[in-house]
Amino acid sequence: MSSSLIDDACFRPFHRKMFALTAGGQFLDGYLLSIAGVVVLGMSQDLGMSASQEGLIGASALVGLFVGGLIFGRVTDRIGRQLLFTLHFVVIAAASIASTFVNDPTLMVALRFVIGVALGADYAIGSALLSEWLPTAQRGRVMGMLIMAWFVGATAAYVVGYTLINVVDSGAWRWALGSAAIPAVAFIIARIGTPESPRWLASRGRVEEARAVLTRVYGKEAAPEAIESLVDDETAHGLGFTEVFRGEYLKRTAFVGLFWLLQIVPLFAIYSFGPTILSAFGMSGSSDSIIGSALISLLFLIGCVPALRLIDTLGRRPLIVWSSALMVLPLAVLGLAPAAPVAVVLACFCAYALFSGGPSILEFIYPTELFPTEVRATAVGVGTAVSRIGAAIGTYLLPVGLDRIGVGPTMLIMAVITLLGFGLTMAPETRGRRLAEASSVAATPGSTPVDQPAGALGRCTRPCGHRRAEDTPEAKVTRLCG
Repeated sequence: MSSSLIDDACFRPFHRKMFALTAGGQFLDGYLLSIAGVVVLGMSQDLGMSASQEGLIGASALVGLFVGGLIFGRVTDRIGRQLLFTLHFVVIAAASIASTFVNDPTLMVALRFVIGVALGADYAIGSALLSEWLPTAQRGRVMGMLIMAWFVGATAAYVVGYTLINVVDSGAWRWALGSAAIPAVAFIIARIGTPESPRWLASRGRVEEARAVLTRVYGKEAAPEAIESLVDDETAHGLGFTEVFRGEYLKRTAFVGLFWLLQIVPLFAIYSFGPTILSAFGMSGSSDSIIGSALISLLFLIGCVPALRLIDTLGRRPLIVWSSALMVLPLAVLGLAPAAPVAVVLACFCAYALFSGGPSILEFIYPTELFPTEVRATAVGVGTAVSRIGAAIGTYLLPVGLDRIGVGPTMLIMAVITLLGFGLTMAPETRGRRLAEASSVAATPGSTPVDQPAGALGRCTRPCGHRRAEDTPEAKVTRLCG
């Protein structure tokens, strides 16, 4: 395969900016979904909510994610990434502000649904746009780092919620829900002027526009041969929405949806109702349960760090299989010993958080690598939709399960769901493959990836003038691009 300007480029400040802008959506997703769980107890008391209504508050945003991902993934592939990259944040800011004035549970459910639709759109738009700009050598790690922004947002939600509950007390939940408007407005401003994906432009036959965007980012490196290579990679094949449900792409769609669903159902339930779950295990104090949830959230973040290293050494497929197996153990202990000491309970939740790093980072890697540009956002949207409708059901049933069957059986159900993820042996291996190659149906699950230096960011093949440094005696190299 010929050289590709985007795939072989040095990692630049531009790529860091694109990551930061895309990560903003994941930060808001983690913040908005977690903040409701932090303040749901106070909200329930003020609004006189039942256990079923509490479940709807958590589930409505996830149903919205289902709708937003399914609809706007396809819209993004049709009209482009850049146009929608900012607009949906306006909806998030407006709905967050409106949440501070709600006095009816039904209206709160509706607003959370609207927020979910906007967040679902961001999954498809942001991940597609970022992946289409990243060099091959950094794509896995940078896309995997998006989930870390989610956990940072979730941790921030627990810190903000805890602070407001202790400072404001009465009506703290209103301020907490409205606080999401602040980062939303900040990212609206920051995302203005983001360039369109040249891969998408080329796939739509808009070659001159793709050339202009590449020249804006890469300058003189955007030579005619680089444009020709991009056009060759992104030649349209007339793929539409139904293509993700046919042939080899159907297998990939099934894999992405199932792995994402089985990973996210227990995780979202724990995140949405962390304080409630910990209270059921004996951490009765509201502040204690929030602090415990914040600790677990922080460990979810820490668990991603070794996974980001293993993604390029161990590979995608082994990482998802063995991480899923290890995640089952702490949930099984919680289910079999619900009366365990608080220290054991926290240790189990922390272990689950640490082991979940592998599947968590792959949520953003696999959907973007396994599908071509024409349907990439569509596939991400479908994966988001499948996972979130399952998460919505699980989140809705969790408080009901705690109320009806108790915390032990509820944890055992989560362990069984996670165990099913261990059986996903159809995971393809895309490590070291260029985006066009990884998304081709020729890249089957058993195929061998292109060799990449283990533990390295990759070889800088562009004439950018940056230094190279030896990494190992086997002449492995690390890119030191600024």
